[in-house]
Formats: sequence, structure tokens, C-alpha cells
Amino acid sequence: MKLFGKKTQKENNAQPGQKPAESRKESPWTKMPPRKTWIWFILILVANFMLGKFLMPGPEKPHIVPYTLFKDQVGKYNVQAIFSRGDTISGRFKVPITVRYETAKSMMDTLTAPGGGSAKPRQESKTVSDFTTTLPSFVDQGLEAFLVDHAVEISAKPLNEERSTLATILFSFGPGLLFIAFYIWLFQRAAQQGGLGGGGLMGIGKSKARRYDQEEGPKITFNDVAGIDEAENELIEIVDFLKDPSKYTRLGGAAPKGVLLVGPPGTGKTLLAKAVAGEAGVPFFSISASEFVEMIVGVGAARVRDLFSQARDQAPAIIFIDELDAIGRARGQAAIGGASEQEQTLNQILTEMDGFSSRQGIIVLAATNQPDVLDRALLRPGRFDRRVVVNLPDKVGREAILKVHTRGVPLANDANLAELAAETPGFSGADLKNLVNEAALRAARLGQNEVHFEDFMEALEKIILGPERPLLLSPADKERIAYHEGGHAILGLVVPGADPVNRVTIVPRGQALGVTYQRPDSDRYNYPEAYLRARIIGMLGGRAAEEIVYGTKTTGAESDIEQASSLARRMVTRWGMSERLGLVQLAPRENVFLSGMGGYGGEKPFSEETAETIDAEVLRIISESHEEAKRLLSEYRKQLDALAEALVARETLGEKEILEATGLPPAPALETGKLPLPGTDG
Repeated sequence: MKLFGKKTQKENNAQPGQKPAESRKESPWTKMPPRKTWIWFILILVANFMLGKFLMPGPEKPHIVPYTLFKDQVGKYNVQAIFSRGDTISGRFKVPITVRYETAKSMMDTLTAPGGGSAKPRQESKTVSDFTTTLPSFVDQGLEAFLVDHAVEISAKPLNEERSTLATILFSFGPGLLFIAFYIWLFQRAAQQGGLGGGGLMGIGKSKARRYDQEEGPKITFNDVAGIDEAENELIEIVDFLKDPSKYTRLGGAAPKGVLLVGPPGTGKTLLAKAVAGEAGVPFFSISASEFVEMIVGVGAARVRDLFSQARDQAPAIIFIDELDAIGRARGQAAIGGASEQEQTLNQILTEMDGFSSRQGIIVLAATNQPDVLDRALLRPGRFDRRVVVNLPDKVGREAILKVHTRGVPLANDANLAELAAETPGFSGADLKNLVNEAALRAARLGQNEVHFEDFMEALEKIILGPERPLLLSPADKERIAYHEGGHAILGLVVPGADPVNRVTIVPRGQALGVTYQRPDSDRYNYPEAYLRARIIGMLGGRAAEEIVYGTKTTGAESDIEQASSLARRMVTRWGMSERLGLVQLAPRENVFLSGMGGYGGEKPFSEETAETIDAEVLRIISESHEEAKRLLSEYRKQLDALAEALVARETLGEKEILEATGLPPAPALETGKLPLPGTDG
């Protein structure tokens, strides 16, 4: 089993063209800390309430009076005016009157009533000027004439809605002004945190690119880049042009407008772009493609224009766009939702790259790990003229990268970087940087003054196999896991062409209860069919060992079956390793830069009959490999028992200990074209 991790790295810096923070003018909203801002906001709301409540009180609330009292006061000519709405009458007395009314009984009144009986309602009185009453349903129709005869003014609008000018202004515009102030603060906060590209509402269309000036920090050059010499050589001409443009322009030549860096994540594409800027000594504008697009339509195109405008002002300069595939995908596939905004941004980039000459000293670098999805207009001559592939480093490259990352790390005499490079096939530059960091952290935890080779190997084991899990396993479970992992290891020793078994452990790590780690002797770029068959046989060794020893099956082979099925299906559908199907491509090519399986992306390009044949061929390869694994493990049952016993006793075995426990030599080399078929000795 093999696991290879990938890491990515990103850096941040100041906005391009920004003044120092102490010299910029900021609004009070952006200067205030969040807690203090909320305190001010609450104080404003409280002040608004207090002004309306005490300094500018509204009219007194009318008192409810009986209808008989209302009519009695009309008869005494003491009602000045009324307003009627439905069966409710509101009015004002000429001379305030004293009204007696009963208050509701409280719980305390009931508890303190004499003899424990029910308390009587309390009588209270109140002098009122404004009143309201309800008309009975049986009231006579002559009420209007009665009111007119007694000089009562009948109004068509409420009597108590008069309000001072100041109160009207405050209650009309106060809440709106508060909301406006809140939204201004909200946008200022978003701008301060990078949500609107700086500058608040007026800075929505401003570019969010970060400018790296070499005098402001450590200078990055090609000396800081290792393991990707081919890519460096491709960019030397770019650096030379930026240093001395006249060398090329005098003969009518021009540097490429754009350079596309293509490679898996973590291989150093961003670092390589910064090294170009460092060698040339020019301003370097860096931005991720996803930062162009916002929820507001047209912002992406505006930011592209602003970015290129800044670069022209600082020319010669380099513009670096990371993850170009975020906005550079082929147009016309889905022009709905956010896709239309992405296409507008892409169109603006195409226009800007057409609008400047490389003689101006502006070069656009871009990085992606999905070049197959980019729009063709981006890749035509005149835009991204040059494509530089940044591959995973080989053994020599990994050693050079380790030397760069261990410059500030005190290494012990036994820390052999060449041997460590051989132990890390498939690692990217970011993976190796992480490995060095993990080894340094382990040495520091142990109180060491130097980093030893053992620290690197423990860090490598943690990265590849996962951290240890403290699971309490029963002796029976430990023995079964030992036989499972022993099955993988024995087949790695006896199947011709199998990768050497480097380490076996029954200590739970990550999501696995045990792991067998096989490391190839050298980097592989082409895989023979016999080697692939050997890998599938080794993957199925765990299940085969359980069946031979216990005669039963468990769920422990889930990952093995998944990997074996995937490899067998690729042999049949992509690599033409099935005689029944021949040399026909039946599955799309996977993204070599992401090392992932691709999908069909729609209808399968073959019939149902062919699909059945594919399934039958995959099953045949799996079945033959399973039978071969069982045959070999039965033949080497004695060595399997010895290895399982050693694993139960020591839990983890290295390569030397595995060979000692089994008494077997490493797997023989694979003869070209010779397949380990079932029933043969390979």
C-alpha cells in the first residue's frame, strides 16, 4: 500500500500601492474595535428612545370612560370635540373631570384579605382631559343632532396626533439614519477585512492583488528553488528580458506576454513565479483567480482593469494569477448563475492581454493544475505563449529540495538527505518542507539539539501511515491483523517485480488497523503489465491470508479491494490490457497533475454489452490475482506464521527485521514481458 500526501502554500502581504497604515485616513467606523462599535450603536439607540420619551413626549393616552358619563358631559356642555372611528369615540373635555375607577385585584390583595376571603377591588381616581368610549349597539340615531345642539365639534381626524417639528423629524428620519450608519459601518468592516477589495463602497472594483517589493522583505531568487531545473531554465529568458529589454527589442523580438505554469499542487509554481520577480528585481503583483469574482456583477472585470492599470504604472512588472482555472474555464458551458460573471472576468483578461505590448515590460504568469479545462482563447499565441510544466521532483531533485529546507535546521551526522530522498518517492516540494518541519518538531519535543535521521523517518511514517491511535485490541484481533498485514508483506517478498516491503505495523494508524508500506527502489514513469498484476496480487494478500488461516472473511480488506478494483479497471479501460477488448479507450484520461480518476462526464462512450465485458474482464483479473495470492501464501505458510508471530510480539517491523523473521530474500526482479500468471512460479 502506498500513500502520498500533498500540501499547498500561500503567502500574503500588503495591498499594492497602499500607504503605510499610520498615514492612511480611516473613518471612525474602521478605527473602532468591534466591541466599542457595538457599544456606540446601542448608546445611539438608547439616546433616540430617551429623546422621544422624556424631552419630546407625545400626547397623553386617552382614558376610557363609560358611555353614560360621556353623554352626561355632553348634556353639561363640557365636551369640546370628538372624533369617531367605527363604534369608538375619542374626544376632549373642556374642563378636566375626576373619574373614579376600580383597579384589578393583585395576588397580594387576595392573600392579605380578612378571613382568607376574596379581596375587594381598590378604588382610585384620576383627572382626565382626553377620553375614549364605545358606542352601544342600541344607541339612537339622534346622537349627531344631540352633539351639534350642545356645541360639540365633530372632527374628521384624530385630535391627539399633533407632534412638534423636532419630534416629527426625529421619529421620521432617526431610524433611517441609524440603519444607514449601520450599513456604512458594515461595508467599512468588510473592506477592512478584504471583503470588498479595500476602500469600502468606493473600492468594490479595486484589485485585491498583493504587491511584493523585494526591498520590503527577504529576496526570493532561483537559489531558493530546487528540484525543478527544467522549469527554471524555461524562465531564465523571461528574467533576462526584464533585466535588459533592449537586448531583444533591438532585433525586433519580444518576450512572451504570458507564461502558464502547469503542475500538481505543492510543486513550487508560486515560489517559482516569485523567484522570477526576485531575479528581475521588478514589482510582483500576486492574486488568486477566485478573488476577482464577487457577488456583484461586473466587479471581476473592474478588478482586472484596475490590476493591469497598476502594473502599467509600475512597469516593468510581473502579474501572477494563481489557480487560473477558477476563472479561465471554457466559456459557453453554463452561462447561468455565477458562470456569466466568470465569463465576463475571463473576457476582460483576454482584452487586457491583447491591449498591452510585451515591450512595455509587463509579463503575466499564471499557475494551474487543471490545464485541460482552460479556455482555448487563453492558450493561443499572443496570450499565454509559453507553457512550463512543473513536475514532481525526482530523487536528485528531492535531495536538492531537502538541502534548501534544512538550511536553518541543525542536522546530526546520521541525517543522510540522499537516503531520505530515496525514501520519499512521489513527494512534492511542499510535502518535503512539511516533512522537515515535522522532524524538527519531534526533535524539539524530545529535547534534542540536532535532528537525527530517525526523526525524519518517524515524521515520514506519521505523514504516510497516519498518527497512531490508542486502541485497545484483544489478542485475537491483534493476531488476525498480524496475519492480514503479513499476507501483504509475504507477497511483497515472493512476487517477482513487487516493490520492496519497507515497514509493517499492526499499530492502528489513521483509519487503518494495520499498514504495510512498500517503497519502490527508484522513481517509476512507465508501468509494465506484470508490475500492475504484482501490485494487485499484493493488495489482495490480506484477504487471502485471512481465508487460509481462519477460513472466514472480515471487513479489513475494504481499502485493499477498492484499490485493486480501481487498478484493474484502469488496466482494462485505459491501458488496453485486455485481449477481449483490445486497444480501445473506454474511459477518459485522468488529470495527470491531480493524480485522480476522471469520470465519463455524461453518457458512457460504449454499449451495455461492452460494459458487461468490461465488468467481466475486471472480475477475471481480480479473481486470477486472488487465486494466485492464496496459492503463494499456502506455499509460504510457514513464513507467514513466523512473520505474524513476530508482529504480535513487536507490533512494528522494519525491512531488515521482516527479512530476518521470514528468512526470505527480497522479491526477485521482474523479467521483461513475463507475467506472474496463476499456477506458475512467476
